[in-house]
Amino acid sequence: MMPLSMAKVGETVTIRKITGKDQIRQHLAELGFVVESDVTVVSELGGNLILQVKDSRVALDRTMANRIMI
Repeated sequence: MMPLSMAKVGETVTIRKITGKDQIRQHLAELGFVVESDVTVVSELGGNLILQVKDSRVALDRTMANRIMI
């Protein structure tokens, strides 16, 4: 496993685990980041990731992306 922040632009990956406190995991789940779902890295701007999750695009900073294991 590796953090989502290490995925390359254009790569589609599957979430294996989400770490952090319950509040953070709940917030990520509300954004669509749940275990066994697919996420596509659309672009990277200044260390922040633009991700395609289901039918929407979400921006995550590097610290939040490091909590999502792929």
